[in-house]
Amino acid sequence: MGVLKRFEQRLEGLVNGTFAKVFKSEVQPVEIAGALQRECDNNATIWNRERTVVPNDFIVELSAGDYERLSPYSGQLGDELAGLVRDYAKQQRYSFMGPIKVHLEKADDLDTGLYRVRSRTLASSTSQPQGDQGPAQQAPPAPGQGRAGGYGYPPVAAPPMPHNPPGDPQRRPGPGPVPGNGGATRCWIEINGTRHQISRATLVLGRSTEADVRIDDPGVSRRHCEIRTGTPPSIQDLGSTNGIVVDGQHTTRATLRDGSRIVVGNTTIIYRQAEG
Repeated sequence: MGVLKRFEQRLEGLVNGTFAKVFKSEVQPVEIAGALQRECDNNATIWNRERTVVPNDFIVELSAGDYERLSPYSGQLGDELAGLVRDYAKQQRYSFMGPIKVHLEKADDLDTGLYRVRSRTLASSTSQPQGDQGPAQQAPPAPGQGRAGGYGYPPVAAPPMPHNPPGDPQRRPGPGPVPGNGGATRCWIEINGTRHQISRATLVLGRSTEADVRIDDPGVSRRHCEIRTGTPPSIQDLGSTNGIVVDGQHTTRATLRDGSRIVVGNTTIIYRQAEG
């Protein structure tokens, strides 16, 4: 069962169905939950080959009307959303620098039904990653998004992030280098928490057993799409029935970056790459 589905089922049992009434219209909790997952993916930072640190402190900004409606339940809803982030991080092998917190805030510039998520990485007193998780890259901060250490920025108190710390007993062989680049860059994809190494010039994804990576999804064609390593790496639709969505855009071909989200059928694929 998926993380979002479990979240919805837990939410249904809270406060004797109160949330079902509160969320009949406008902002839905599953929308916020999905946005928190994307926030983790888009702001993941490489700790080392086997660890990726993601934000642990989130603010969900709501319109005045939505905030007034939801604020009486902000504590319970925040706890449930924090639990979802924790479950998703475990699935994706992400780590945290401190405890997970989700807050609701009112934003007067938002209309009813709209919301905005901001995040930051707050280090605990020990500054040690929490969880046993794996690789990504810090997304650049958006202009005007605050000051250093604020939401959308790297950790305030996080220690330097070594690339390949010596003597790490947890290290295991990671995905292999991209062909033709001298072994400088490793790349792979993650599907439902499972890594698939890209060790050739092309990688075909589809429902067929002949595909390089088989995806058991009725919405996926037998040969659905192809990831091509190169400079830059890219993905190409292979004439599939339902097409591909890359970082929220329906397309037939797109350039890939570390953290790109690819949707085929009902399956989400995360493209990853890292130096060394």
